[in-house]
Amino acid sequence: MKSGLKLSAMIVLLASPTMPGAIQAAVTQQPVPVQVPPPRLDYQPVQPAPILWQRAAVDELIAYAEGIGAEGLDPAAYAPDRLRAALATGDDAAITPAASQLFLRLAADLSGGAVRGNARGEWYMPDTAIDGNRQQLLLAEASQGGVAAVLDSLHPTHPQYAMLKRALAVTPAEETARRELIRANMERWRWMPRALGERHVLVNVPAFTAAIVDNGRVTLRHRTVVGARRTQTPSLSANMTAVTLNPWWTVPQSIIREMGGRFNDSYVVTRTGGTITARQRPGPGNSLGRVKIEMPNEHAIFLHDTPAQALFSRPVRAFSHGCVRTQGIRDFAAELLAASGQWSRAEIDGAIASGRTQQVALDRPIPAYIAYFTAAATNDGNIVTYADIYGRDAAVRRALNSAGPQVARAD
Repeated sequence: MKSGLKLSAMIVLLASPTMPGAIQAAVTQQPVPVQVPPPRLDYQPVQPAPILWQRAAVDELIAYAEGIGAEGLDPAAYAPDRLRAALATGDDAAITPAASQLFLRLAADLSGGAVRGNARGEWYMPDTAIDGNRQQLLLAEASQGGVAAVLDSLHPTHPQYAMLKRALAVTPAEETARRELIRANMERWRWMPRALGERHVLVNVPAFTAAIVDNGRVTLRHRTVVGARRTQTPSLSANMTAVTLNPWWTVPQSIIREMGGRFNDSYVVTRTGGTITARQRPGPGNSLGRVKIEMPNEHAIFLHDTPAQALFSRPVRAFSHGCVRTQGIRDFAAELLAASGQWSRAEIDGAIASGRTQQVALDRPIPAYIAYFTAAATNDGNIVTYADIYGRDAAVRRALNSAGPQVARAD
């Protein structure tokens, strides 16, 4: 009842002839809204201060380029005489761009390698060259002095690179073939990630080996069979994530075509339209053997067991379709798993004997690198060489020796 009275009173009030004027007065007494201008979108980013090279830094840069042969690179490719000629003019407008271009070229080649593109030969690891922002930071630092320290910080940190460098230094100039081989493999180390991981796996294709490396020390090394010349094993990096025991093998379409559609009873085959899908059951005759180490990558390359154990006794072991068959892979897998307190070799054997397919995830991923090195240095300075099974050295040598002066952008 009370609510009805209130509603009636409101109706009477609104009906009053004086109400419109009161409302108008109340409205006109409100403060005028403030008009906020739209934000300006034509701002200019802060430009970095222009680089001005100190004369002592330019001298140091010239000396560094002239001595770059110690890193297996060709001094002529960097044309230090151009910068020397610019320096002789005394004109900063000529000196600064010439010095910056030379520095950026050296920085790019030392951090990411002087050889690019197809000359690397099926090399699919991430580019290691420093990005533009870091280039500019290092350029600004080096222009004021300490050029050698800045550029030295870009060298590969792997012990093998340092040993190859020492071997190059003591190899006489007349031993051209040996020097060229060392240079090519120093270059390949520039393509490798600088931090490989405290624990990692390194497969060297020409050496036919797979190694587990802990804190720079090889703790396990096994023989491998790698891709044949027509089905080459590519160079790549990936994380090992799991071990599969008694794996199925999904046959790649390229191999199905090779088999001509002929399969024995160990395969499960389905035909959908014109497409054939084939999977091989686990067992002693499975092409992957009893163990597969999972390392997802776009090339579908991984380490696995094999029923063709006799091939491991061959000196040259390039027979696979690209994947890496690994001798004694049960021990290899046990070492990967044991580091995190997981399965022992006996437990792996028991699981395999059950015949059941099992996948055991690694406690944490282990970086794996499949690389192509045709030479390695020993601690005493000797060089161990491996057959260039895919003929990739020649392209690297040509690229290193024909790299004429190039212009690097300083902006």
